[in-house]
Amino acid sequence: MVLTTRKLNTFLFFKLPSAFICGVRVKEINDVVCKATVKHRWINQNPFNSMYFAVQAMAAELTTGALVMNQIQQSGQKISMLVANNKCSFSKKATGRITFICNEGHLIKEGINRAIQTGEGQTFWLKSIGYNQENLQVSEMDFEWTVKVKNKGIRPLNIA
Repeated sequence: MVLTTRKLNTFLFFKLPSAFICGVRVKEINDVVCKATVKHRWINQNPFNSMYFAVQAMAAELTTGALVMNQIQQSGQKISMLVANNKCSFSKKATGRITFICNEGHLIKEGINRAIQTGEGQTFWLKSIGYNQENLQVSEMDFEWTVKVKNKGIRPLNIA
């Protein structure tokens, strides 16, 4: 199954409803790039008349996480994924429509291949940058993802 923007936005509705209600939507995804947008509205504002930082983080994380999900799906393996850390910096008020772009899909494939080959968990950092409608950067967010091949269900016998 190929991940599409429609499938990801349906996933948002059922599994991440707060992001969906705030207006986060995936606009493009392929093996290397994922883009998501969110528009500054009453539901996602902060007291300073701009977009609340957590809404920006939801959109940014989605761009990185969707790429990880896509690569896991392509691997054909059962692999768990989890955000271990994140770093954020904000350079301008986020007003209007903000587009978040992650173009680091190549790093994911390397990490997943290492996890499959070694059987050990792997970590990698992915960056998502948010741009306003004037194409000016408003925020930069880095997420440290961990991936690990799931145990195939074989449990050692516990003989007492």
